This record gives sequence, structure tokens and C-alpha cells, in this order.
Amino acid sequence: MKIHYLKGDATVPIMRPAIIPHICNDEGGWGAGFVLALSRKWKEPEKAYRLWHRGLGQTTIEQPFELGKSQIVRVENDITVANMIAQHGLGIRNGMIPLRYDALRKCLSNVYSSLYEGETVHMPRIGCGLAGGDWGEVEKILTDVITVDTYVYDYKEGS
Repeated sequence: MKIHYLKGDATVPIMRPAIIPHICNDEGGWGAGFVLALSRKWKEPEKAYRLWHRGLGQTTIEQPFELGKSQIVRVENDITVANMIAQHGLGIRNGMIPLRYDALRKCLSNVYSSLYEGETVHMPRIGCGLAGGDWGEVEKILTDVITVDTYVYDYKEGS
């Protein structure tokens, strides 16, 4: 298993079937960062996340809405999105970044353990934008938990 880095758009995976994990916050907020790209392409991840936050809806993995939990949402026949709650709050507070590495590890472990045969994983550099994380730390977690080749996208306009 290897992490592959490429330029492109994580919402357009180069292989299918695919799952696209991304980080969500534990306050129910959706409206900045990679979620905007998801919402431009598909409505289902945001709708499912908002229902999950309110304690409603049905997902393939039913878990409480809290740090370290994931929600899998089918957006196309061969693409799913994993809403992973690994960010506490909406911004830096008292010098603390919102990304919680322990929650990210739990979420990613959950996502990788739920993969279907042949499914591939595609993501942006999760946790390193608004969540304030360090890619070196995120990469260490990924290296520990991946069970299939994983594709990390650095956004390229026009991809």
C-alpha cells in the first residue's frame, strides 16, 4: 500500500470505485474549504451531514455525531464520500488548532475497514487547510492505517 500524490481534483477520482474521505467539524457547520467543492458537485454529502448533526437520516454506517465518527454517503453508483468528524469547532481557539489527530485516526481506520473489494481512496490533503493540521502528521496517520493504495490530490485549476 502506497500514498500517491498527484495534481488534480479529488472530486474527480482517477480510478473507480472510489471513496473520498474529508474532514468535517463537530458543530454542524458546512460552508468553507473542501466541502464547497463537494457541494458544487453533489448535494448528498452536505444533506446527509446536516441530517446526521440533527440526529436524523439514514447512512450506511450509523454512528453518533461526535469526534472520531464517520458517515458514508453514496453520491454516484461507484463513488462514495466519507464525512469524517475530526475537527473540533470552527477555528483556532486559545492557540489550539481545530484538527484532532486522534479523531482523524479513528475516522480513517473506520473508512479503511469499511472499503469494498476494489474500492480506492482519493482525498485532498485533509486536515491541512482550515483545520490547521500539519501534513507530516496526517501522512504518518495515513501510513499507519491505509489498507489500499491511496491518492492524495493537490488541486489544479481545470482538472
